[in-house]
Parts: sequence; C-alpha cells; structure tokens
Amino acid sequence: MSATTNSPRGIADIPMIGLAHGSRHPDVAAALADLMAAAGELAGVSADPAFLDLTEPDLEHAAARLAAHGVQRAVVVPLLFTPAYHATIDTPQAVRSAEASSGVALAVADIIGTGDGVLQLLQDSAASAGIDGSCSILLYAVGSAREAANAAVRDLAARLAAVRSRPALAAFGTMDPRPEVVVAELPEPIAVVPLFLSPGLLLDSMTVLAARHDWPMAKPIGAAAAPLVVDRYRTAVDDAGWR
Repeated sequence: MSATTNSPRGIADIPMIGLAHGSRHPDVAAALADLMAAAGELAGVSADPAFLDLTEPDLEHAAARLAAHGVQRAVVVPLLFTPAYHATIDTPQAVRSAEASSGVALAVADIIGTGDGVLQLLQDSAASAGIDGSCSILLYAVGSAREAANAAVRDLAARLAAVRSRPALAAFGTMDPRPEVVVAELPEPIAVVPLFLSPGLLLDSMTVLAARHDWPMAKPIGAAAAPLVVDRYRTAVDDAGWR
C-alpha cells in the first residue's frame, strides 16, 4: 500500500483504488501504477491500481491488502471514460465481491468520463506530440456494444473539432466505425489522438497503422489524468459523508 502525506483534514485514512479494465499488454500495470501514484501524491492519500480482468491485482486482492493494514473504508475510482458495460455491470459486481470478502466499505466514485477535463487532456496530448492546428484528428477509443458509450466518444470528438477548428472524428478498436473507414472522411493532414490512459494491445495496432501512413500520434493520457481522478475521489468521499 503506497504511503503519502499532506492529506486534507478528514481523508488521510481513506485510500483510493483506481479500478481499470486490465490488459495482456506488459506495460499496463506500470502505467496505471504511475497514474495512481500521481493521484495519491496530489490527494495526500494512499492510492493504488486494481483491475477487472487480465492484470493483477483484482479488486478483491486490493481490498484484502487494505484490510490487512487495518483499513475500514476506501474509495474506488473507475478509470473508465464511458458508461459502458465495465462501468455499469463489471464495476458494481467487483465492488460487491470485494466488500464481502474483505470487510472494507467501498464507495464508488464517478467514472473519468468525457467532460471538459478530458477534452483539455486530449488537447494537451496533441500539443505534446507536436500535432498542430492544421491536422484533422482521428480520436481513437476502445468502443463498446453500448451505443450510449460510443455516442459519448463521438460527442467528445465533435467538441474537440470545435475548439481546434479542424475536423475530428471518432473511430473504435472493437466496434464500427474502424479507423480505416473514418480516415477516408478526414482531410489531410491527419493525426491520431488516443482516448486511452495507458498502453494496450488495441493501441499497439493503431500505432502500427499510424506509422504506416506517417500520421503523427499522441501518447496515452497517463498520469496527466491524476487531477481528474482526485476530483472523482474527493466527490465520492463527500457523497459518502466520510469527511
């Protein structure tokens, strides 16, 4: 359990768990550990990642580790952008199981979402990659079987286009429309901005495609999302009446 200092009065004993989907990609665990370390330092509390699938630890093990340190309550921040299956079904199930097995009370924060904070992070990612205002943007996301989740990404792309005054369209790694189809609708030059927090196998595929076409590509958002994670955490603490 990571240790931090300088926490605001009333939340020092309430750890934060960032709950991500997980991946077989070898760099996912380290990237999300970095994100949570940054969030923990910002909030002044203990903060660590856990995963729904494919990566260790899962939420039950993370909660058990807190219980072993005498922790009685913690906040779970879903490290998710859209209200897809992982947010609406998997996360509540994982939280119930972790509470039952560990005895730790878990408050669930809002997802990271696709609001103005994420829009700014995408702009920052593009700028850091040297993607200037002349480029159309392919906003690349995982995709979901839930239309509301995909619609949130398309809306984010539209808002990105509005602040850049250049076209921006969403494409998905697991659902239509795929990048190869969307780029035909975008005027050159084209750049890729991923809606990802960390590396992943789907992102690797997009990286290969971008390199093949000489499209500049931004990096995953990573630890830059720490302020949004902390905002969700603090709101959940207040909503639970724990401050």
